[in-house]
Amino acid sequence: MSYTENLWLFLLLLFGIIVVPGMDMMFVLANALTGGRRAGLSATAGVMLGGAAHTLIGATGVGVLIKLAPSLYIGMLIAGAAYMAWIGASLARSSIIVGKVAGAASRSLWTAFRRGTATCLLNPKAYLFVLSVYPQFLKPQYGALWLQALVMGAMTLLIQLCVYGGLALAAGRSRDFLVSNPRTTMLVGRAAGALLILIAALTAWHGWAGAAR
Repeated sequence: MSYTENLWLFLLLLFGIIVVPGMDMMFVLANALTGGRRAGLSATAGVMLGGAAHTLIGATGVGVLIKLAPSLYIGMLIAGAAYMAWIGASLARSSIIVGKVAGAASRSLWTAFRRGTATCLLNPKAYLFVLSVYPQFLKPQYGALWLQALVMGAMTLLIQLCVYGGLALAAGRSRDFLVSNPRTTMLVGRAAGALLILIAALTAWHGWAGAAR
C-alpha cells in the first residue's frame, strides 16, 4: 500500500467515525442550540483542541514503541486491530437513535471552548481508539513519524471542523435531522462499523505478516 492510499484509508475511517453521533457531536449541538452559532463554533474549537491532543498522544505512543520495543509495536498493532473490530461489530449491531438533544445552560464562549476541550479529553474511549488506530497508519516506511502525525492531525482537525462546525452553523436543522431520522443515523453507524471491521482485518493481516518476518 502506498502512502497516498494509506492516507485515503485513514481519511475514510476518520470521517466514518466522526460523523457517527456521539458525545462530542451532541455537546457542540447543545451549545449551538442554546448559545447560538458562536457558542457552537467555540465548542467545536474546544473539541478540535482535544483532538489535537489525542493525535499527539497517539503519535508519541507509536514512536516510543517503534524505537524501544519493535516487537511490542507489532503486538499493539494486532491488539489495536482486534479492538477496532470489536468497536466495528458493536456499531454494526447497534441501532444509534438520537433522542431529544439536551440543552446546555447559556454560557460564555470561553466556557463553551473550555468544556468542549474537556469533553473530548475526558472521554476514555477516545484514548483507546487513538492508541489502536495510529499504529495501523503511522509506519516508518512512509518517512518521519512526526511528519505523518502532523498530516493525520491536520486531517482530523479538518474533518472535525467540517462536521461539527457545519452542525453548529445549522443547529436547528441538524437537530431536527438527527432526531427525526433514526433510520439514517442507524445506517451511518452500521456503515462505520463495517468500515472499521474491514480496516481491522486488513491491518491485522499486515501485523501477522510483519511478525512472521
